[in-house]
Amino acid sequence: MMPLSIKAVIICPYYKGEITKMCGIVGYIGENQAKEILLDGLEKLEYRGYDSAGIAVMHDKEIQLTKVKGRIILLRDKVTEQQLTGNIGIGHTRWATHGEASERNAHPHQSMTGRFTIVHNGVIENYSELRETYLAHVELQSETDTEIIVQLLEKMMEESGDLLQAFQQTLMKLKGSYAIALLDNETPDVLYAAKNKSPLLVGLGKDCHLVTSDARATLQETRRYVELEDQEIVILSKDAVSIQKLNGSKVERASFEAKIDLADMEKGTYPHYMLKEIDEQSYVIRKIIQKYMDESQQLSINTKISNAFQRADRIYIIAAGTSYHAGLVGKQMIETLAGIPVEVHIASEFSYNMPLLSDRPLFVFISQSGETADCRSVLVQTKAMGYPALTITNVPGSTLSRESDYTLHLHAGPEIAVASTKAYTAQVAVLAILANDLAKTLGRNMILDLSKELSLVANAIEVLTNQKEEFERIATTLFQDSHRAFFIGRGIDYFVMQEAALKLKEISYIQAEGFAGGELKHGTIALIEDGTPVIALATQEKVNLSIRGNVQEVAARGANTCIVSRKGLAKKEDAIVLPEVHELLTPLISVIPMQLLAYYAALHRGCDVDKPRNLAKSVTVE
Repeated sequence: MMPLSIKAVIICPYYKGEITKMCGIVGYIGENQAKEILLDGLEKLEYRGYDSAGIAVMHDKEIQLTKVKGRIILLRDKVTEQQLTGNIGIGHTRWATHGEASERNAHPHQSMTGRFTIVHNGVIENYSELRETYLAHVELQSETDTEIIVQLLEKMMEESGDLLQAFQQTLMKLKGSYAIALLDNETPDVLYAAKNKSPLLVGLGKDCHLVTSDARATLQETRRYVELEDQEIVILSKDAVSIQKLNGSKVERASFEAKIDLADMEKGTYPHYMLKEIDEQSYVIRKIIQKYMDESQQLSINTKISNAFQRADRIYIIAAGTSYHAGLVGKQMIETLAGIPVEVHIASEFSYNMPLLSDRPLFVFISQSGETADCRSVLVQTKAMGYPALTITNVPGSTLSRESDYTLHLHAGPEIAVASTKAYTAQVAVLAILANDLAKTLGRNMILDLSKELSLVANAIEVLTNQKEEFERIATTLFQDSHRAFFIGRGIDYFVMQEAALKLKEISYIQAEGFAGGELKHGTIALIEDGTPVIALATQEKVNLSIRGNVQEVAARGANTCIVSRKGLAKKEDAIVLPEVHELLTPLISVIPMQLLAYYAALHRGCDVDKPRNLAKSVTVE
């Protein structure tokens, strides 16, 4: 085995280990006992999936396998009862795609003879065809697509007699995404791994090597990493690493040093990551101001990016979930300030139902992780059509960032809670800087003193986050016994209320919907009954009276109403009054009460705030 050629150590000041996809993988080979390293790593990867978990440790060519349904703490308890020894092992925390969340479907999975043991992140799209073609005689032990990989590998091994060749042949037959770590009983001093579309890092430690979905999982062992690219295999021993393409050609790639502030990854005195990340939003805004300040003390974007937008006749924003809601706000900002037409599309729909495009489109992909599968699918299509792309992401080294022509960084730091908060405000702030910079470049009349205005926003966020007791009281009053809730707004407020509804339902499990204020009476008002919570947002002067009229309509039908308004528009009956900021920037502060209301609603309903059921931090399944 040839050692990896390290051409240089690249210091990546922006890298935060936020390469996130469903499921988490960690693998270790070295001088130390693998068990504790795997468990510690999985605990740091649990945000990626927590349906089930498992580890496999090899000792004297024998695999010691432990799996549980549920959280990593259950796995640790079970492992504590066992004597797992060995210097090589793999671990996995699962977000279920194929097969229910159960111990049977938990990773690692083994081949029929027990020779091969595997963990896998991703989705094998042709698993049914592979089973019918190659594995009709095999009695599968799980309902997963992952088991197909390891059983197919054993069959290929029977035919070729060469493990590396069999592994290559197996991977070539897979359609879909995978990050794989593999143990072979017959080669106990080697750890194998492979990657396609799902991220995987190789850790370069002292007397050890690792594979991981996220650098944060293995920082105790190393800060030096090599990122694998699609359709690559890596072979690791405790003192050597070899990377190659599926065709066998050797790969040499520079390593980088992960500059991660460990304090960002800890809750500190906070009971939940979500609450910590809500409080961090004022700091994130100030950091964005700092990072985007040019030599003339103005907020601006790269000239190449600005020029690309000027050449475009229409902007297409592609996103999902919270990022989609940020995109809606961004559309309003760009059209209002820069006068460039913008369309916002849900990524998963765009791939299958692409609209008629303009002559000179520019695509903007918004993704906290930069790994969202639906977004990447659109990017692949639009790149093939020759159209330029910009990614707005928290992870500069992510797939979307690498494959786009341009990147704008969020500088939000690691976001651990599944429900996104600070990434949303960072996305909106960066979109505001983009819109304002384009307005200046195009000579538009409406230009904001954005450094000043965003500083006021940061101050306003601090004022709001210091009112937690009041938001807790309101949340308890509104949602304690509720099974549904409605959030209404008009104009840019409507976009915020869509995000508000998402926050509430994803962590409290209350059925919540965000509506344009005038749309409720076109059917949905039939659901209003005594006590139904209706939260209304009124920050825009031109629609202030109309949204208050909508509140009266639902109040007349028994709704429990709550009005959130902005200073200057407030009335005495309003439950929450926001500090005054520029109207176009109100989404940056109006979302704060919505985040806190959702948080306290979930808290008082006994929900797991940071790890809501059925969800993972980033979605990679189409």
